[in-house]
Amino acid sequence: MRRGWRGLAKSAILLLSAMLAMSAADADILSDSVKGDMPRLLTLYRDLHSHPELSRQEKQTSARLAKEISGLGFKVTPGVGGDGIVAVLENGPGPVVMLRTDMDALPVTETTGLPFASKVRATTASGVETGVMHACGHDVHMTSWVGIARRLAATKKIWSGTLVMIAQPAEEIGAGAKAMLDDGLYTRFPKPSVVLAFHDGPLPAGVIGYTSGYTLANVDSVDMLVRGVGGHGAYPHNSKDPIVLAARIVVALQTIVSREIDPEDAAVVTVGSIHGGTKHNIIPDEVKLQLTVRSFSPETRTRILDSIKRIARGEAIAAGMPEDRMPVVTIQDQYTPATFNSEPLTSDIMATFRDRFGADRVRAVPPSMAGEDFSQYRLADPDHVQSLLFWVGAIPQNEWDAAKGDTSKLPGLHSPFWAPDAETTISTGIEAMTTAALHLLAKR
Repeated sequence: MRRGWRGLAKSAILLLSAMLAMSAADADILSDSVKGDMPRLLTLYRDLHSHPELSRQEKQTSARLAKEISGLGFKVTPGVGGDGIVAVLENGPGPVVMLRTDMDALPVTETTGLPFASKVRATTASGVETGVMHACGHDVHMTSWVGIARRLAATKKIWSGTLVMIAQPAEEIGAGAKAMLDDGLYTRFPKPSVVLAFHDGPLPAGVIGYTSGYTLANVDSVDMLVRGVGGHGAYPHNSKDPIVLAARIVVALQTIVSREIDPEDAAVVTVGSIHGGTKHNIIPDEVKLQLTVRSFSPETRTRILDSIKRIARGEAIAAGMPEDRMPVVTIQDQYTPATFNSEPLTSDIMATFRDRFGADRVRAVPPSMAGEDFSQYRLADPDHVQSLLFWVGAIPQNEWDAAKGDTSKLPGLHSPFWAPDAETTISTGIEAMTTAALHLLAKR
């Protein structure tokens, strides 16, 4: 009898070992498939990088992505919210999961020296002729998006639910997500319960970064017209100098974050542009300021914007400006809301990533004061839609090591020198997003 139990125990151990080995082999299938896709995907990446298009001008880019995804079994609808694409793959009962890429490039003249560097020039909406570059990595996102679609279409037997893949225009101007929503994204197509995206970023290539809760900031653009009474520079006492007033306002604005906001609540008020006057000896009638304001919570955002108005008016009163010459503060209507990573979704997906990639490749990172209109997808129905945006490191390992991880010594996003380790970043993005989608859509 004891020999019988030993025999059964031995058989059970052998069976368990076989099962574990089979699971490990299955886990490698995705990596192997992605590796097989990479030559074609890198060709696509280089083409997208060489032919960038500005926000609201993404016609050729959109057509290329629609062509890439159309043969995979998706129902593809172009022209959503401008040049946006919605591709739907229904695969039985289950949740609806939406995966997003962005498509637009930046008005930046590339100086990477890459053999496939962009030489494109275009005219912005404001009429400025400029070089155009994928300096924010949307070419990486789009290439990964195509690879993710290929992997999920090829693995339909192991998941159930509805996959909605969207290619969004005009992210760089904070307008594309809202445009797609306004064009019926959640009414004309299956409405998701989960929305996912990733962004390449300042981590070693292949490392995944995440933040629970607020991960990207509210972004407000504020215009301020500081008015005065012009005159001769030799007789300043006969004028009301708006340049001096503007200088006082700029300095006073610095006290909002330093003296009015809780030190543990991050915020930024930056005056990025100041213009006034035409000649050495003329006091002008007005000065124009342009500000960028960053915050996380709606309450902090409101407090900062109210403080800007109060300080501008208060300084004008102190300068003796008449009521009809008070500063005019204009807060642009179209702002980018803060991006929020939902819980328990974030913790659940990161645990899945740790199982797949190992704990050393999955890192918690601080929130960023950058902005992203990905936030709009959750805010369209925050009670029913969860969201997660994570980072995939893109900096070549040798450059990271040479800088000892000091990102101030490395080109960053929006830099004309931004040149990610495309192969590692794209393959990691595909594996990570496919893993997340399969986890959410797994047959149970």
